[in-house]
Amino acid sequence: MAIDSTVEEPILLADAAKLLPSRPHVSTLWRWFQRGVKGHRLETLVVGGKRYTSREALQRFADRLTAASTGEPTSARTPRQRQRQIEQAEAELARSGA
Repeated sequence: MAIDSTVEEPILLADAAKLLPSRPHVSTLWRWFQRGVKGHRLETLVVGGKRYTSREALQRFADRLTAASTGEPTSARTPRQRQRQIEQAEAELARSGA
C-alpha cells in the first residue's frame, strides 16, 4: 500500500523519527525505506526533493514487522509474487474467454 497524501498527512522522516518511542536516528528511517526490515519497507513519498512518510505508514510498517515476528501471515507481496499472480489471473481470463 502506498501513502495517499489526500488522506494521510505527510511528515518529514526527521519528524517521524521523533514520534517513535525509541526515537531512532533519521538514518534508521532512511534504511527502513531503502533496504527494509525482514522484507518489509517503510512507505515514503518525495515532494519537492524531500522525503516524507505518515503516521499511518509507520503503523502499517510496525504491524507488518510485528506479524512477521509472531509468525502471523502478512499481506505484503514481493513484486515477483504480484507479477506471477497477475499473469495467472490473465491466463485464467483468457481460458474463460473473457
